Amino acid sequence: MNLIAVSGSDQTEWAFVEQDELVDLQKTEGLNPYFQTRREMSRSIRLGLGEAYFKRKLGHVYFYGAGCNGEDRKKMVSQSLVAQFKTPVTVESDLLGATRSMCMDTAGIVCILGTGSNSCFYDGAHIVKNVRAGGYILGDEGSASSIGRAFLSDVLKELAPSELIASFYFQHQTTAHEVMRTVYDKPLPHYYLSSMATFLTDYQHMEYVRDLVTDNFKRFLTRNLFQYAYHQYPVYFTGKTAVTFAPLLRAVCREAGFEPEMINDHVIEGLMKYHATHLLTDQGT
Repeated sequence: MNLIAVSGSDQTEWAFVEQDELVDLQKTEGLNPYFQTRREMSRSIRLGLGEAYFKRKLGHVYFYGAGCNGEDRKKMVSQSLVAQFKTPVTVESDLLGATRSMCMDTAGIVCILGTGSNSCFYDGAHIVKNVRAGGYILGDEGSASSIGRAFLSDVLKELAPSELIASFYFQHQTTAHEVMRTVYDKPLPHYYLSSMATFLTDYQHMEYVRDLVTDNFKRFLTRNLFQYAYHQYPVYFTGKTAVTFAPLLRAVCREAGFEPEMINDHVIEGLMKYHATHLLTDQGT
């Protein structure tokens, strides 16, 4: 039995598999070495999964996570996982996980639109080009945090529709002062910003919301996707934001002259198929 885990900033999925057959699937809070220490990650894993899962005999753990894009951070996550599961571990970025899940062994362009955003060109084996994401301050176009930042700015400046502003303040039981304090004084503001996209999901019937999301997707294409040969290779999208606003994303892509090859958020399922045929190769790296 092997364990395949995919972790974003807000959730981790743990799939216990035999070949490509799912034995058990668990979900815990997200893990990110940019925002958590090794001890904090270990505690989160231990409390989230429960003691019984650490007694299972595993052949290998494949972990794909947000923030796992540097050797030092990969090492931190690997040490935490080895300490818990006592088995060999391979740690890679969530971006590589998405490419393996969606492209398998074929070339393509993969875009993640979730809490943050990222993109790359994958040659069927490796990521060979990656436009820097920039994070929620300098980039992350098309992501939940970028959409949330634009919305909250419009709320504070009273540029959003008055009924939407009123609904926001009422549902969140907050004020303009509290919004400012949460963004600038509290830790991890990108989580708060990204939660605004969830709020806007129920208001997609409003022209303002559709325009806000559409403009964000256009900025993602202009500042990220258009730096790849997107007319020569299939383009894949994954992440909660891409799936939630899929009709708007498809419309933006059509306007740019192409159809997305796929828009889905089932990365773990693709990785189960991938690792059913790539176990020995990965274990030898």
